[in-house]
Amino acid sequence: MKIAIAGAGIGGLTAALCLIEKGYDVRIFEAVETLQPLGVGINVMPHASGVLHGLGLGDALDEMAIRTRAIEYRTRFGHLIQSDPRSVEAGFDYPQYSVHRGELQFLLLDTARARLGRDVVVPGKALAGFTQNGDGVHARFADGTAYDADLLIGAEGFRSKVRRQLHPGEGPAHYEGTMMWRGASLQAPFGDGRTMFIAGDHDVKFVCYPISRAAHNGNALINWVAEVRHDQPRAADEADWTREGDRDFIAEFLDFRMPDIDIPALLRSTLKITQYPMIDRDPLPWWTQGRATLLGDAAHPMYPMGANGASQAIIDARALADSLAAQPGPEGLLAYEAVRRPVTTNVVLNNRKSGPERVLDIAAARIKGPGDRIEDLISPAELEEVAASYRQVAGFLKKAV
Repeated sequence: MKIAIAGAGIGGLTAALCLIEKGYDVRIFEAVETLQPLGVGINVMPHASGVLHGLGLGDALDEMAIRTRAIEYRTRFGHLIQSDPRSVEAGFDYPQYSVHRGELQFLLLDTARARLGRDVVVPGKALAGFTQNGDGVHARFADGTAYDADLLIGAEGFRSKVRRQLHPGEGPAHYEGTMMWRGASLQAPFGDGRTMFIAGDHDVKFVCYPISRAAHNGNALINWVAEVRHDQPRAADEADWTREGDRDFIAEFLDFRMPDIDIPALLRSTLKITQYPMIDRDPLPWWTQGRATLLGDAAHPMYPMGANGASQAIIDARALADSLAAQPGPEGLLAYEAVRRPVTTNVVLNNRKSGPERVLDIAAARIKGPGDRIEDLISPAELEEVAASYRQVAGFLKKAV
């Protein structure tokens, strides 16, 4: 059985690797002419890294990425609100990884080519549309060529053509008004070199974590995201994650005081900063029509709360392959959707409520200065309830003890 995948991102490439294990003939069609390791840092949650370990990529991940010890939630004054462990030692079956998005994508790309052949990814093939009947799918590309397959997987991200054709009347992107600036800078490692922290509140927030070890003259690559909510947001349709950002936003973070890193200095030292709005789309009532379905951001674009977007795409890939192994053909696509769509719908909606980052707003409402004490104003049980609830929603649970 031949499967065409539109999009050679993390979700599409992982799907190809999972599907080849099941004996499928897979081709990936990528819109860009030349693939490049673009982007900055992302996180792979424990449940998703288990999929990658199962594909034999654990050693490579340990070589290129950081095994994240914990996510720390902090106030703007540097108080530690909560530390949420994410390591194997904390009870997860697999580690969480902080990694450069482009490096992970190219690990998957190189592995796919090694296992499936150099021609498994066909660049310069932007999907224009498709038709289907009881026998197969006819995919048409912008360059006038076409490809016939038994199934089509739309994994082309936020602006998916497969999604657009399946749901032509879908409304605009959903945007609550938060603008994000992103960058990465080489500097001395902070803390233990394995910790991710999220500081501030819903209106002004800073996310920071290392994505390389201290190998560059003692420096590590530190990834960061700065978020500022605006009363009059820019139109979401203008979103472009490669757009160079202005630096006026730095003023919002001048009073952030962390015990282990100088945030204003980190921002000023970053050479390239990109800027784009935090957007998602309303959950779809269905993903699958006949021989075509959706995967990853094409199916469920979500706010980057809980660092969970790429992880959900990786889980999609495994569920898709397992479902098709049990029920080849359109029935398998429906079975995959039945497993994954309810889960990802819950994640999208929960992320709109700030997901696990709700603890930041709890603290911001009670902690008014550096002299206040977290333990006097917030109970550990209240914080753990938020963290445990999101682990349940997102699907990464600790072992029972």
